[in-house]
Amino acid sequence: MTSSTAFEQAWELGDQVPGWLTVDQATMLWEAALRLGPGARIVEIGSHQGRSTTVLGLAARSVGATVVAVDPFVEGRLFGGTPTRVRFEKNVARAGLTDVVRLEASYSTELRKRWDERIDLLYIDGKHDYWTCTDDMLWSENLVPGGEILVHDAFSSIGVTLGILAKVLCGNRYVYVDRAGSLARFRLSQPGWTDRRRVLAEMPWFLRNVGIKILLRLRLRPVARLFGHDGPYDPY
Repeated sequence: MTSSTAFEQAWELGDQVPGWLTVDQATMLWEAALRLGPGARIVEIGSHQGRSTTVLGLAARSVGATVVAVDPFVEGRLFGGTPTRVRFEKNVARAGLTDVVRLEASYSTELRKRWDERIDLLYIDGKHDYWTCTDDMLWSENLVPGGEILVHDAFSSIGVTLGILAKVLCGNRYVYVDRAGSLARFRLSQPGWTDRRRVLAEMPWFLRNVGIKILLRLRLRPVARLFGHDGPYDPY
């Protein structure tokens, strides 16, 4: 089976799970996982119903890696609590990934303090405020040298973007590589000025996304279409 065929089959399963992940973003996750080797460990922060978990898990299986899914399944209308966890577990089982995906039903900020396992790939899609995002970036202390970090809603969420400006633009641990929509890829490495300029180059796109969010909340979708956004949901 070719890699493209395997991805198509993985996306067919993943796309059946509700969530906010485009096919281009799923491709980026898939390819990042395929760059790993046997025994590698992927940590996913924020799993919801398992849309991205399915894609990562199937890619991980193909290279002999595993996925640790970290999600507290907070109760309430926004996150769904226990019913969301049930759906997550059903979706993982439906994809045949119960032996590949390990669930840690904990807050990432609490689990990080007692985590002592090596990480080969880090995917962050947790709470989108500045404090949680910057704390989740600290999981990279367990990342292998040169390892990749993928962050969803980068240059789209205000909290996540502020975290990136603080830790990537003004820091010395991460290099910005590229993005698929709002899914940005970073590498654990010391950045140079060229790397920092690439972060700044994304600011117009970030301001465009913030403007679209304001238009959507003002129920001005026709105006949002003028900026290339056609849909009821925030850009991601």
